[in-house]
Amino acid sequence: MFETLSHLALQQYWWVIISLLGGILVFLMFVQGGQTLIYSLGKTEDERTVIINSLGRKWEFTFTTLVTFGGAFFASFPLFYSTSFGGAYWVWMLILFCFIIQAIAYEYRSKPNNVFGHKTYEAFLLINGALGSILIGTAVGTFFTGSQFSVNEMNQSRWETPYHGLEAALNLQNLALGLTVFFLARTLALLYFINNIKDTPIVERARKQLWYNAPVFVIFFLSFVVALLVSKGFAYDVINKKVFMEDFKYLHNMINSPLTTAIFLVGVLLVLYGIFITLFKSSKAGIWASGIGTILTVMGIFFLSGFKNTAFYPSTFDLQSSLTIENSSSSHYTLTAMSYVSLLVPFVLAYIFYAWKAINKKQISSEELKNESHKY
Repeated sequence: MFETLSHLALQQYWWVIISLLGGILVFLMFVQGGQTLIYSLGKTEDERTVIINSLGRKWEFTFTTLVTFGGAFFASFPLFYSTSFGGAYWVWMLILFCFIIQAIAYEYRSKPNNVFGHKTYEAFLLINGALGSILIGTAVGTFFTGSQFSVNEMNQSRWETPYHGLEAALNLQNLALGLTVFFLARTLALLYFINNIKDTPIVERARKQLWYNAPVFVIFFLSFVVALLVSKGFAYDVINKKVFMEDFKYLHNMINSPLTTAIFLVGVLLVLYGIFITLFKSSKAGIWASGIGTILTVMGIFFLSGFKNTAFYPSTFDLQSSLTIENSSSSHYTLTAMSYVSLLVPFVLAYIFYAWKAINKKQISSEELKNESHKY
């Protein structure tokens, strides 16, 4: 089946897979957002324990999806992986460090004879939630603003600044996306707590915090989108593959791809709808509308960066070193073999749905945790 597809069709197929995994990852980062709200919502030790255990039952989903996303990117577009992870390693090492201390925090926070105390591990969760989400958003921002690297004829890449990725945080457009992801994660976390926690004071505080965080998310998101649509983009010629700057490139991508535009707009509307029904209809189901909307919106953003003859990882040092889904992918044989493996993705998603449903049979409460043998 897959072996009959052209190399370009397989490259496009895998960009869709990468986009889907990226969307799921951003949705699941409500765990990171929730970790930044522990002290805002939990005013007593018992309340903070409820919040952390609510998140603790989901944090492995986020971690696993991050690893899967990175692995799929490495296998399908190895030149991006070697260029970005090998060059901008300070950013990726900081992200990795954030997730390592998160795992440590959930594992040891409630262990007997914890000599560091709860607050130390709660600080680890705060660092992971804030720094991890902002850095991931900033890193994705370079898909549109570019990075300073070069790639030679042997596909050997070289980072052309001594800061190895940290310079991305100095770009306002990258930072806007990083803060968008941060406040989106907090907004999704609040929707999740309202749905998952059976504790009236915590839920009331969550609804109040939603009034503060959701508008800030919308402001940063709109600032990123507007800046993106009016900026120059990194296009490449379909015949000679030469990269060049094109005015309003990403706006043109939206205009010329109704499907991408529909996915993006439906996603945005669903995110806003989930927030609206929670704030104005007192609904507890907002997390599902906003969650699905997040996945679709992120997929739309990835489509804008990779399709319609666009360099998804542009080089501002040397335009012709920019990476596209055509010049950075694995061979036809490798993509074909991987495509058969990708048929397992629906089964994995079904398992995640089943596991989520089993964990969420009832809302979590402090009374339930008193009888729980394993607590975070």
